[in-house]
Amino acid sequence: MLRVKGLSAAYEGTPIFSDVSVDFVPGKITGIIGPNGAGKSTLIKNMLNLVKPVNGYAELNGVPLVKQAASVAYIEQRAEIDLTFPIDVLDVIVMGTYPKLGWFKVPGKTQRAQAKAALSKVGLSDFAHRQIGNLSGGQLQRVFVARAIVQEAPLVFMDEPFFGIDMQSEAEIIRILKEWRAAGKTIVVVHHDLNKVSQYFDELVIMSPGAGVVAHGPVAEVFTQANIQAAFSPDLGNVLFGSGKADSAVAAGKQEVAFND
Repeated sequence: MLRVKGLSAAYEGTPIFSDVSVDFVPGKITGIIGPNGAGKSTLIKNMLNLVKPVNGYAELNGVPLVKQAASVAYIEQRAEIDLTFPIDVLDVIVMGTYPKLGWFKVPGKTQRAQAKAALSKVGLSDFAHRQIGNLSGGQLQRVFVARAIVQEAPLVFMDEPFFGIDMQSEAEIIRILKEWRAAGKTIVVVHHDLNKVSQYFDELVIMSPGAGVVAHGPVAEVFTQANIQAAFSPDLGNVLFGSGKADSAVAAGKQEVAFND
């Protein structure tokens, strides 16, 4: 069980959210949604201690998450990557084998074979020796997923993996996420496209600026007109669900509405 306990965050002294406590259901894909400034990315960075929280912490099976780095794969936003760094695709994926190697060991033939297999799994075998700055957004995101494949961590965090990528890459990534779910992994995804919430996620965390977590639980229970109106705006709730109809299935057929942290 992945749990967040009393997490509070601030940026340059300004509170982002306070006293957030959430349980993430094991073996499920959980989406985190909310408008700009809600703290979606900050939440997972606080959980991983990439950004130090004001208070609180995250734990996995009763042990602080910060002490279990080998159990976590983290796929960051593309904007956080230095695409000019002189490293090719295969070497990026090989980096995912480091947590299993231990101190003072370097990747060898076995690890490179694992990286090549993962690259094939995401449909990019022909890109093994391409510098990462020469990839499209969708290709780069698939490379990061391949890195997570070789890491073999039971817990995967993804920060806006579908933002600005092509449909083929999105379909490939979703396919792998569902394979991970079938294998029992717990997956947490910061997400922007409200129209695909019902298609992609089992569980949902809805955040709002200043309020923190508005609702969390199974998608069918919490992806409602009332919760979207509380987190975003009354108008958006009406656009997604129609006049007075709190049916999450309606959202899938509407025009994409994107919100980022």
